[in-house]
Amino acid sequence: MRRITLFCILLFLFLKPDLFAQTEKIDNAIIEKIKEEGLKHSQVMDIIFHLTDASGNRLTNSPGYFRAANYAKEKLAGWGLKNSKLDPWGEFGKGWELEKSYLAITAPYYKSLEAYPKAWCGGTDGLKNAEVIAVTVTDSAALDAYRGKLKGKIIVIDKLDTYKQSFKADASKYTDEDLTKMSNAQPQEPRQQANPNDTAAARKQREQFQQRGTQQRVLNTLKEIAKSEGAVAILSSSNRFHDGTLFTQGGGGYKGTDPENFLDIVIGIEDYNTILRLVKAGTPVKLDADVKTKFHAKDLQGYNVIGEIPGTDPKLKDEIVMIGAHLDSWHTGTGATDNAAGSAVMIEAIRIIKTLGIQNKRTIRIGLWGGEEEGLLGSRGYVKKTFADPTVMQLSPEHEKFSSYFNIDNGTGKVRGIYLQGNEAERNIFAQWFAPLKDITDGTISISNTGGTDHLSFDAVGLPGFQFIQDPMEYDTRTHHSNMDVYDHLSEDDLKQIATVVASFVFDASQRAEKLPRKELPKPRPAGQRGF
Repeated sequence: MRRITLFCILLFLFLKPDLFAQTEKIDNAIIEKIKEEGLKHSQVMDIIFHLTDASGNRLTNSPGYFRAANYAKEKLAGWGLKNSKLDPWGEFGKGWELEKSYLAITAPYYKSLEAYPKAWCGGTDGLKNAEVIAVTVTDSAALDAYRGKLKGKIIVIDKLDTYKQSFKADASKYTDEDLTKMSNAQPQEPRQQANPNDTAAARKQREQFQQRGTQQRVLNTLKEIAKSEGAVAILSSSNRFHDGTLFTQGGGGYKGTDPENFLDIVIGIEDYNTILRLVKAGTPVKLDADVKTKFHAKDLQGYNVIGEIPGTDPKLKDEIVMIGAHLDSWHTGTGATDNAAGSAVMIEAIRIIKTLGIQNKRTIRIGLWGGEEEGLLGSRGYVKKTFADPTVMQLSPEHEKFSSYFNIDNGTGKVRGIYLQGNEAERNIFAQWFAPLKDITDGTISISNTGGTDHLSFDAVGLPGFQFIQDPMEYDTRTHHSNMDVYDHLSEDDLKQIATVVASFVFDASQRAEKLPRKELPKPRPAGQRGF
């Protein structure tokens, strides 16, 4: 009988391991003050106004980026943060800005066009009535047929993208079912332990990547030929967006020694298809093009914005709790949802902590990153010089003193929970941190990883880095990297909620007796292998 009882007890403990999990010491009174300040006395919309409308676009190393970065630095210093500065992380390259952009059909009739050049392109000289030529792109060899035919021409690729009717709303929020699926997700297998036998899906994905790579190489060859022969520009479009929304990024070419890119102008799918149909029907199409761009090469360094509230506990003050978001954007809108939203709520979270006079035991540090859109460059540079280089994994003393990093970079939607990034040891801790916030967030906790933003730079060297789960809103359907990424697409109530949740989490992390648990330290990665 005693054996059976002992077995039952052991079985119960195995099935209910969280029963004896460590209890977090939550200061509910402070959390309520954070909610009061964050939800009823917020300054987040004023902050985000200065980062968007007042600063303009924030392409890395552009004048707009430095307007926003200096605003943030001065704001943080004005609130009493220490070491508030523009912090160089390494060489980025040339800044770039668009000074003028005009494109219009002049024949067979007049029609003004919504148009944005890709970043780091050169311009035109007020060209009038340039003829459009359609080019069929199959492989690099086929392009030889167009030599001697491109001088003074504007090129359109002979590829008609079918417009697809949209039957879904642009904006959406996660349903209870969606959140349940996230909560019940299973741990993802580490890449280094992945099954070497390719699945059909994996092979198809690899083939698609290879196909896109081949297409890009052919397009680059076309641009080289066009530039050498004196063509004016090439037109681009994407069926990802429609109804006046343009998806525009850049084609590289920002390093100090890189030449300016051949002018690549993005127009809407509807206008692109109109021009191509006319040309293919034998109707001459002519365009006026007047594009002026400017390069900034005086300082090639990339910069982040850093500031901190020093810790007060004699034993814990040298340990770091960090929050951050990327400050840079693309150049067609003002980067409101990507990612002035994240930067503004992190600045607001710091304001809440300072306003309440909280005596944080650990140092709380904020990082606003440059160069994220070009490959997480600012956060990766900061992590490399401060904590560890992922290619060799030689750890600095600061690596041991680091507690956690929390990131926002999924638009304007409210926080619905957090991704554990594969770190199951955090689940019980975060569940307790979410408990006093249950009136403003679901507190969903998912073991899943989420990619594409700056918490990965910390995770890559074994530091706890986390991204919150946010409502999608219209991030992927309308605003992400588009000309619609502007102030009016922000949700004020959601931004207040995000800042409040972040301030609560950073407070809890700064006060707990121990740093947050870590995953196993990753092995060094070869240079050039990002691993995320």
